[in-house]
Amino acid sequence: MSPKSKPTRVPGVRVCGIADALDVVGDRWALLVLRELDFGVHRFNDIRARTGAPRDTLAVRLRDLEQAGLIARRQYCEHPPRDEYVLTPSGAAMRPVLAELRTWGETYVRKTESAV
Repeated sequence: MSPKSKPTRVPGVRVCGIADALDVVGDRWALLVLRELDFGVHRFNDIRARTGAPRDTLAVRLRDLEQAGLIARRQYCEHPPRDEYVLTPSGAAMRPVLAELRTWGETYVRKTESAV
């Protein structure tokens, strides 16, 4: 869980794992970062090019996902220091969720767009 988010615990509000998960990955850029890492894209500039995320936004999402334990940073070059990102077991556990989102989008969203 992200340090900035806390589980849903407001009186009268349903305790919900979906709400808690959305606090961590409920953002377009977070999900697209996870998609790219799952596809084997590990370097910042490559992730940025394939998602279209603004540089500052991507840096924040990577930091948030790392703090939440879904991704890890590892150095691939010492001079100059360069890092790449990989899925942790927690991040890899998102694969079925991403696959279902992809299937849903291809089935319902693309179909809706082509009908217009």
